[in-house]
Amino acid sequence: MSGHSHWAGIKHKKKAADAKKGKMFSKVSKLIMGAAREGGGDPNMNHKLQYAVNKAREVNMPKDNVEKAIKKGTGELAGVNLINITYEGYGPKGVAIMVETLTDNRIRTISEIRKIFETKGGNLGSTNCVSWIFERKGFFAIENKMPEDELLNLAIEAGADDASLVGDVFEITCGPKDFEKVKAALKEKKLTPKTAEITLVPKNYITLNAEDGRRVLELTEALEDNDDVQNVYANFDIPEELLTEK
Repeated sequence: MSGHSHWAGIKHKKKAADAKKGKMFSKVSKLIMGAAREGGGDPNMNHKLQYAVNKAREVNMPKDNVEKAIKKGTGELAGVNLINITYEGYGPKGVAIMVETLTDNRIRTISEIRKIFETKGGNLGSTNCVSWIFERKGFFAIENKMPEDELLNLAIEAGADDASLVGDVFEITCGPKDFEKVKAALKEKKLTPKTAEITLVPKNYITLNAEDGRRVLELTEALEDNDDVQNVYANFDIPEELLTEK
């Protein structure tokens, strides 16, 4: 895989380009509302809400905004009724794509998602057409600043199920329940991940050349830019140089 980058590890390299604060606040607010509606307003008793609140901290969302989002989710304040819908489809060269959304209007959302797939060279698929390719995992991407074997041992002892060096980035995966434990172990060693999230990790990848890589990136970025989209996952590797073009 030398010279290529997994989609699972790409996002930390394009974070700066995605730091549109207004849009990020909107997406994180929806995530908080959905988690609070599903499991209650106490982050200590609601794992999904704790994760959402941590995401809010990462984008520097004001505390008042976080509290209002929680109250909207629990019904203490008036808010929209959000539903989780995951769409599945294919990109150029058969790349599998999963799109997680939070929406108050499923008709609008599916129409917009379908249009993005069609205009960017992909197609929206049926339920379960590609979900079998992905596993829900905790995922960390860390710049390689310590010996590989030392970081590997640290990750495994903390509960990680896999750790490997991809280019100059150390990628760690773990079960969702071990996410906070691994995160704490890294923090104790003063290791700050560029990416730390619970995500969908592909079981296999499709390696793309530069031209096809650009086409798939255009599709995934258009999906991510949609207001109702929370996360986009795909199973492709692309040449590293594509990440410095934008």
